[in-house]
Amino acid sequence: MKENIHPTYEFVEAVCACGNKFMTRSTAKTLKLDICAACHPFFTGKQKLLDTEGMVEKFNKRFAKTEGKTMVRKPKTEVKAKAKLKKPVVVKKVAAKKTVKKATAKKETKAEAK
Repeated sequence: MKENIHPTYEFVEAVCACGNKFMTRSTAKTLKLDICAACHPFFTGKQKLLDTEGMVEKFNKRFAKTEGKTMVRKPKTEVKAKAKLKKPVVVKKVAAKKTVKKATAKKETKAEAK
């Protein structure tokens, strides 16, 4: 590390807009904050839920249809067993037939040329 090029890292008093003060370390001489843990709604428990475009009402309508019951799903083992019972898909080899046709066509054109 080079000497005399780095700023000093000192203890500084941080002051929030709400009036809360606390000590921290920084390279800045003073720290003025807009919001801190003492006044932030998330930390104080005063956070309000913002309902954008009625999403809460939509959820409540869907939840009311099921009457609070959850769907019972089949175990994964039965689903896998049914998947194994399905017939495998047969892939036809179309490219091989085309090459055979081309080869016979070339032989015919050679025979006609002679």
